Amino acid sequence: MARLVYERADVVPMLAEVFRELGYDGASMARIHERTGLGKGSLYHFFPDGKEDMAAAVLADIDTWFDRQVFAPLRLDPPEKAIDAMWRTVTEYFQGGGRVCLVGAFALDGTRDRFAIAVAGYFQRWIDALSDALVRSGRDSRLARDAAEEAVSGIQGALVLSRALDDRETFARAMTRLARRLRD
Repeated sequence: MARLVYERADVVPMLAEVFRELGYDGASMARIHERTGLGKGSLYHFFPDGKEDMAAAVLADIDTWFDRQVFAPLRLDPPEKAIDAMWRTVTEYFQGGGRVCLVGAFALDGTRDRFAIAVAGYFQRWIDALSDALVRSGRDSRLARDAAEEAVSGIQGALVLSRALDDRETFARAMTRLARRLRD
């Protein structure tokens, strides 16, 4: 049987799903090995500092994806187009409310202090980019900032509520309300 050869970039998405499912504390090296199928030697080869290095790589990967797919368009594209795209992209990324926001989850548990800079930076850049798009669309800067904070916190809250109720329609309804409020 042929042996699979992975590169670090192949492993990061697998680790993200392990952390989403088990949380940082629940993702022991044994569980990571079990879920990814990679030996501990391979894992330490890619991530010499162990689990903390893995989590940092996952957060960096998520941040890079959001920067390309959400934050940069909000900063650079025509505001209305970028904001509409943000709602679609975020809904797809979080699988209509069925996928945990790993950055948000890391903000809530014991890992928050370990990854505080990465977690805060992610949310701050999202709020800043959305606020910038709203200002470019003609909003007052203070009102734009408030609306951006409300939208990002609303998305995070909708994810939590949707997961808690095991009802993706909760997420869909919240996204529709948030988008409408942001337009008004």
